[in-house]
Amino acid sequence: MLFRWTYLVRGCIALVSLATSALWAGSDKGPPPLPVYTQECGSCHVAFPANLLPKASWGRVMSDLEKHYGSDASLDPVTQKQIESWLQTYGGLGKRAKEEPPQERITRSVWFERKHREVSAATFKRASIKSPANCMACHRDAAQGDFEDHNVSIPK
Repeated sequence: MLFRWTYLVRGCIALVSLATSALWAGSDKGPPPLPVYTQECGSCHVAFPANLLPKASWGRVMSDLEKHYGSDASLDPVTQKQIESWLQTYGGLGKRAKEEPPQERITRSVWFERKHREVSAATFKRASIKSPANCMACHRDAAQGDFEDHNVSIPK
């Protein structure tokens, strides 16, 4: 009897996992958070929502952490595998991740450039912003995956 319960529990877990993935696939808010991803990646920059890059781009980002945009972001193998798995599960599911941007840079993606076309290069260089990659400077809820226009406040 225990044998059948094991299969039933595993089946339920798989069903919940698929349902969760399907819900997030249609959402631009981003996937459910992975604490280790938020902790490791968010210690240097906002932990970008996985749905902002295609899975192939995330794969390349994770394969070269020793040279992560000019910094050594190496992780222990277990942590790296956990984050890679999460990014491959939830990466590329949003409408913003239809194509791979140059150099795996979210700020070079077509949707990013289109959404920010009215923001001048000088604005991004303000001391209060520093670069286009500093999402939280203007999008106060970026850490939660909220990039809605009504929540934007460009600092002086």
